[in-house]
Amino acid sequence: MSQAGPLLVLGAGGHGKVVADVARSAGWALAGFLDDAPALDGTSLWGLPVLSLDRLRRERPTLLQAALALGVGENGARERAHARLLAAGFTVVTLVHASAVVAPTATLGEGTVVMANATVNPDARLGRGNIVNTGAVVEHDCLLADYVHLSPNAALGGAVTLGARTHLGLGAVVLPGLVIGAGVRVGAGAAVVRDVAEGLTVVGVPARPARPGRERAVKRIYLSVPHMGGAEEGYVHEAFASNWLSTVGPNLDAFEKAFEARLGLPSVALGSGTAALHLGLRLLGVGPGDEVVCPTLTFVASVNPVRYLGAEPVFVDSDPATWMLDPALLDRLLERKARAGRLPKAVVVVHLYGQCADLDPILASCRRHGVPVLEDAAEALGTLYKGKPAGTLGDLGIFSFNGNKIITTTGGGMLSSARREWVEKARFWSQQARDPAVEYHHTEMGYNYRLSNVLAGIGRGQLEVLDERVAQRRAVAFRYRDAFADLPGLTLMPQAAYGLHTNWLSCFLVDEARFGATRDAVIQALGRLNIEARPVWKPMHLQPLYAASECLGGEVAADLYRRGLCLPSSSSLPAEDQAAVVAAVRACAGRRAGTP
Repeated sequence: MSQAGPLLVLGAGGHGKVVADVARSAGWALAGFLDDAPALDGTSLWGLPVLSLDRLRRERPTLLQAALALGVGENGARERAHARLLAAGFTVVTLVHASAVVAPTATLGEGTVVMANATVNPDARLGRGNIVNTGAVVEHDCLLADYVHLSPNAALGGAVTLGARTHLGLGAVVLPGLVIGAGVRVGAGAAVVRDVAEGLTVVGVPARPARPGRERAVKRIYLSVPHMGGAEEGYVHEAFASNWLSTVGPNLDAFEKAFEARLGLPSVALGSGTAALHLGLRLLGVGPGDEVVCPTLTFVASVNPVRYLGAEPVFVDSDPATWMLDPALLDRLLERKARAGRLPKAVVVVHLYGQCADLDPILASCRRHGVPVLEDAAEALGTLYKGKPAGTLGDLGIFSFNGNKIITTTGGGMLSSARREWVEKARFWSQQARDPAVEYHHTEMGYNYRLSNVLAGIGRGQLEVLDERVAQRRAVAFRYRDAFADLPGLTLMPQAAYGLHTNWLSCFLVDEARFGATRDAVIQALGRLNIEARPVWKPMHLQPLYAASECLGGEVAADLYRRGLCLPSSSSLPAEDQAAVVAAVRACAGRRAGTP
């Protein structure tokens, strides 16, 4: 059977010859070879012309309309050539040798070539530019990323995952269900019996790293890393050049002004989000014997400052629709506390993972009882609630610039409030509460909580790219969502319709019965590939530190903790790293709980 139109084969070397043979067996009419090697340009092979792209344009322009097959064996060179030729307007075809067997439910990406006597079994999915060489076997449900090369007689067991640009040598085999990271090279005749991390070369039976110790040196994919915008270093340099190496200086003033302009509230820069929370609770008058309501699903730093002040937390469960503080439960608690004549001194509302709590009903309940609200927006800078920034709707808002946050000062925080006198009081306390006097005179307890002028310079640069970072974090989360769309039992954290979720961390809920693996099994599998993942926060009522504290509900938070999974979410996460995470997670699907 003849295919429509002429076909060029990219590459006139040995691999190109084999690809040309595949094309002929599939019925294509060969028109020649495309090869930019100076020694080959203008020569012939099998009576067909070998042309560089420039010569093709000059002497055979009609062939610019020809289809093209990838005949380059080296993975990186094939990927680059594919991109270049697509940009030049060529149509790159997928080829299957007449003697090969490809199941109807298998999928082959553009530019993939399946050679003589090779087998691709049902539901295998091959990306772009793959080579399944002579006699190679891809078993059912395998997932091959782009530009993978299986040498002759290499074999993959069922449900193997191969990262991009992985190369299997002659006769190499991979046991079922394993995950091989991107850029891995498997030596000829090797037998791979366990997962292989990105970038390794493994050889032998069983396969081991070619250089002992190399495995520990593989780049780790972290959960959330700092991402500088470019201006930060200049502001830091200004601090050094001007010798403002202290907790006062121009960077601090400029950072606070820029933050105030963005949020529309007076703000004071502090050494940490925890310091901001501590000062905020003190501003609200929290003291020994008081109660402060907090969500049980949060990081411990949201709660510890309550104890700093001698008060006691009262925990409230999460709303399963948002994972945030449950407004109905809070309302019920406040009603009960009011009837008992013991209203809490404050409510701390935490906006987790970049999502805002449903503030309207929460604020309504609190205002009805006269209870002030402190918004813990440490994880939610850039988040919106009905178009307004998280952290600006309560009586106070606090933010964190820890190294893993959406923007960072390496460590730092901010306290904001519509009441400027509160912000100035917090500034006073943050500088050891020194009274205005020539000598060091103190009438109140203070703290060393002020941010430094050097770190504020980092904050100035980071704030300039906040919107970009929000867009990047959201894009990371949605790429995960789309990549897992066909997997049952793995769902992205809810995206509440009332706000803009930054997805500071990409959080998923694992339904182990449907997904086929537990949350912990996924974390362990990623860990073996040097990929950092972690559970959703362990609720406070399950922490020994707060086991004796009152808690209303708790079952929802406990379930979210048991099944919640946080994946690498850096705004700078490279596409190939995210692809490696996706491949590793997908490889876990269908495994029984506890299996490696």
